[in-house]
Amino acid sequence: MSTIVATPNRLADLRERFRPYFEKIAAGAVERDRTGALPYDEVADLAKAGFGAIRVPESHGGSGATLPELFELIVDLAAADSNIAQALRAHFAFVEDRLVAEPGPGRDAWLERFARGELVGNSWTEIGAVTVGEVITKVTPDGEGGFRINGTKYYSTGSIFADWLDTYAERTDTGKRVIAAVRRHQDGVALADDWDGFGQRTTGTGTSTFTDAVVEEENLIDFDTRFKYQTAFYQQVLLAVLAGSVRGAELDFGREVKNRTRTFSHAAANVASEDPQLLQVIGEVSSAAFVAAGAVGRVSDALQAAHESALALRDGTITEEEDEAANDRAELASAQAQVALTPLAVDAISHAFDALAASGTSVKKSLDRHWRNARTAGNHNPRVFKARLIGDLVVNGADLPRVWAIGASK
Repeated sequence: MSTIVATPNRLADLRERFRPYFEKIAAGAVERDRTGALPYDEVADLAKAGFGAIRVPESHGGSGATLPELFELIVDLAAADSNIAQALRAHFAFVEDRLVAEPGPGRDAWLERFARGELVGNSWTEIGAVTVGEVITKVTPDGEGGFRINGTKYYSTGSIFADWLDTYAERTDTGKRVIAAVRRHQDGVALADDWDGFGQRTTGTGTSTFTDAVVEEENLIDFDTRFKYQTAFYQQVLLAVLAGSVRGAELDFGREVKNRTRTFSHAAANVASEDPQLLQVIGEVSSAAFVAAGAVGRVSDALQAAHESALALRDGTITEEEDEAANDRAELASAQAQVALTPLAVDAISHAFDALAASGTSVKKSLDRHWRNARTAGNHNPRVFKARLIGDLVVNGADLPRVWAIGASK
């Protein structure tokens, strides 16, 4: 097994490479949030610059970054605009799955697509009267050696920017659950930007509808082969979004205090930037950003260990039990970080408004986007359930579930 080692130089080089893109993204974040304009150009520019291929080995045209390096960059991106970081969640998960897949022409084809800048979106969650665990999106043989997919999905985050759709479905011929990698640009695929949440407004989230869309047989992936640490990985992207949201708030609110010319007769200083109480608030927000980034880093280390374990298991150098243990540790780390980081981020950003007066709530400034985006990201995969499961593990030794479903109660 060849282990990818994190290097300070590589992370520094990647940060320098993508800094201009992040700065441009940050410059337009307020206007996009205010108007609802989707970041088509910004996502396309990142893809062309190789951001989607950060994890792809250098031998296949990527940057060969580790998971800790990837998530450092996602936090940086989320600080610029957490919506774009969220929109790329499914892409990086699909990349990860292909990285641990069996070597061969199929895997190589995907790595080459990523290196060319092709992106993958998400379409997993069933819509309508579907019970928990049921899959009503179906893949059917077309009688000519190919397949057709039919169904409707919601929460299709990032799909509107993508070239491929990572779609959870069921085969009608075998009854097996699969990931159908569906080409996005075809007549049988319709995407709607109809997400109506008060946060994450420009993630390109909404409804995906498949009507006899074509799927090649080589693009049907047995769901049982999916990388084991996927749930922890998906959660980690949300953690990076939360950490980046706090950092973005630190920067924006700090700038507002520095530039503020008005004060109050009963303030502790004549200038806002010298007021010890206001400085304390910004300092507390900055400290929360530090802790949030640290939590993301700890989870990244656990995920990197799970990735290396997957490669070792594939190569036959460790046992199944050792691999399961590595995946359990990654799941626990992501769950513990979620339980702690969600309220930390939401409360820290809310507290940041204490450094400003009524003008801080101006719609033109859109400072509330940091709180709205963090609060919305924190509502995915409800943390109250995770806290209970962690407690059950601590008290009773119960295993954390690594795969779960959502749907109507029976």
